[in-house]
Amino acid sequence: MALATENRSREGVVIDIRNNNGGFVNPYAIDVFARRGYLQFTQRDFGTVPGRSILGQRSLEKPTVLVTNMHSLSDAEDFTEGYRALKLGPVVGEPTAGWIIFTSDVALLDGSSGVRVPFQRITDANGNEMEMHPRPVDVLVQRPVGESYTSRDSQLDAAVAELLKRVGKARAE
Repeated sequence: MALATENRSREGVVIDIRNNNGGFVNPYAIDVFARRGYLQFTQRDFGTVPGRSILGQRSLEKPTVLVTNMHSLSDAEDFTEGYRALKLGPVVGEPTAGWIIFTSDVALLDGSSGVRVPFQRITDANGNEMEMHPRPVDVLVQRPVGESYTSRDSQLDAAVAELLKRVGKARAE
């Protein structure tokens, strides 16, 4: 995963999952964000590096902030729930869509295009239904109408501001 290697020199990372409409990669990505370091290795004549990375484990071990919006659904909902449940950092932007359920494609009898049929529901760790229940945000930022046609992104700006707060706390520790 390039995320871990490309961001090793960074002090923090903004994770932008806005407009993600599905898939199932969230458990793999969340795992990288959730891993915490407990060792550092210092090789003679080289700098100190996190032990997990040297051992080949993908881990970011940096402050993060998640950005989501109302067009984030399915896998983005799972990701947001995992990010929040594991207390990985603040969620910025708009609540997700609340559109999360596993479906499969079933062909019609005449062989024409199929329909999507739900076959598995999703609940959070406490058993609360997630479908039709958007994942909340910690910092609500709604982009003004037309902002996407400009070079401004108020949600991303707010996420960077939150990340800088977390980086400042990490530096102080």
